[in-house]
Amino acid sequence: MILKKTEHLPAEDRGTRVALIYAVTAEALDAFYEHGQWLTVAQAASLCADWLARSRRSLPQEERKRLAGHGCALAQEVAAALSREAGLFMAHELMASLDRNYISDAGTSIMDECTRREALP
Repeated sequence: MILKKTEHLPAEDRGTRVALIYAVTAEALDAFYEHGQWLTVAQAASLCADWLARSRRSLPQEERKRLAGHGCALAQEVAAALSREAGLFMAHELMASLDRNYISDAGTSIMDECTRREALP
């Protein structure tokens, strides 16, 4: 997973927020191609809470929903722009790149977009 292990700290750093958007994007694409359904923002926000809890961090619910919304929207935009085969590949690449030891050019480009979106309201 791309979130680092930390002490009991709030998730105030921008990197954590970008990583959450990225992880939601990966999970949403994977769910869409695996089950044919999109995650709801509430489901994605719950995933954010789980990921944050594993690293002993927290964010207010509204912030988790904001980040989850960005991740869900990006996943839908990616799927709309790609063929089914390309979308399956992208979902696989993003899920694999949740492991910090896996380097992915596709993942890097999505991470750049997540960084841009993190600054949006």
